[in-house]
Amino acid sequence: MGGVNRTRTTSGGPAGANLGVVRSHNTALVLGLLRAAGAEGISRLELAERTGLTPQAVSKITARLRESGLAAEAGRRASTGGKPRTVLRLVPEAGHAVGVHLDRDELRVVLVDLDGTVVGERRGELDLGAGAEAVLGAVGDVAEGLVTAVLGRAGGESSAGAGGAPSAGAGGESSARVGGEPPAGAGAGAGAGDVGARGLPRIPSLLGVGVALPGPLDHARGVLHRVTGFPEWDGFPLRDALAGRLGVPVVVDKDTNAAALGLSVAGAEGGAGGSFAYLHLGTGLGAGLVLGGGVHRGARTGAGEFGHQVLQLDGPRCECGNRGCVEVLCLAAVAAGETAEAARVLGVAAGNLVGLLDIDVVLLGGRTVAGAPEAYARGVGEVLDARARREGTAGGPVPVRVAERGERVVAEGAAQLLLAPLFGRADGWLPPGSRAGRTAHGYGVCAPGAADP
Repeated sequence: MGGVNRTRTTSGGPAGANLGVVRSHNTALVLGLLRAAGAEGISRLELAERTGLTPQAVSKITARLRESGLAAEAGRRASTGGKPRTVLRLVPEAGHAVGVHLDRDELRVVLVDLDGTVVGERRGELDLGAGAEAVLGAVGDVAEGLVTAVLGRAGGESSAGAGGAPSAGAGGESSARVGGEPPAGAGAGAGAGDVGARGLPRIPSLLGVGVALPGPLDHARGVLHRVTGFPEWDGFPLRDALAGRLGVPVVVDKDTNAAALGLSVAGAEGGAGGSFAYLHLGTGLGAGLVLGGGVHRGARTGAGEFGHQVLQLDGPRCECGNRGCVEVLCLAAVAAGETAEAARVLGVAAGNLVGLLDIDVVLLGGRTVAGAPEAYARGVGEVLDARARREGTAGGPVPVRVAERGERVVAEGAAQLLLAPLFGRADGWLPPGSRAGRTAHGYGVCAPGAADP
């Protein structure tokens, strides 16, 4: 790499570069290690050893992080010689993000801190076909209620009181049943001005809102395509409409991609260069793909439409317009109470994915899987086992497991769409020009290799 003056090589982990143009990358490396160290903290010397940065560079970075409130002293640790080392830790409460899982019939909203810990949650019923005004209003009402209950309003206290834990109401359920007409002007590209604005409380630590919902959609522009079962949303600029209503940065992605990102950040098999597929079976069926340690969205951010691969050419009509899609076959078995058949169909489709991508593990999730996790893991695993035996696959079949984090996996992943870039994850995303993006750059944090403004 001509022109890059790297310091000493490291025994493991990503190496930093002592160049101003990649200061953001170096800061992200340090932040990631602070988060990984937990409450026990980590010393500046250890940070230098693990990143490959000079002690002087680490001191400058940690000074900026402490000044910004992102890092704090966690005590002192004995050293082999000289005075005890000061250890530093991440300050989780210095930043928060809202994660929204917008399903076809349910709304789930979580508030997480920089550690990814859920500090508040609300959920309620919702009809995705009720119209833009009603749906966006429900999201705004529930998100505002949650943020206010846990963090309070600007300059005020939360419902728990200063320094206290969130009240029971912060994690309680909230009714979000809505009804009405299909989204007005959705196909015409209605903008944020077409819906009323209320706005979230102006909380300094609130980076923004991540929204995850069924695809297909354009992640980069935040525009929905023909959501299966709800074609009236085609062309609706959800990101801009919600940002205009809430008054904070908004990122939109498919539910499966958000879940995959959250699982990878939390240390699932794709977190260190590995690959996995997260298969989500709920009101629909889709896949989130982590390849080489990062979420794979494809050139047009449309990868993972797993549910619409055709398994039966003359099969029943799917809402996407095709016949015999794995989604329509699987959901029909679910509706008939035939869990074993649903798992078998899911396993056949998973086998196609494994054969195509040669992934390390298959993770299962979603509301339907949560109702019978062992049956689905067993059924899908049996199909993959049989396929591996037929093909003589080296190393045996790809393992199948139920994803951790339960039914919150999508909402938590949606929050990571905003948090992950702070720790150097390029597969998260900060809206261009957003307050979250400016905040990250102000801390010296953005995508790896990017320059500070």
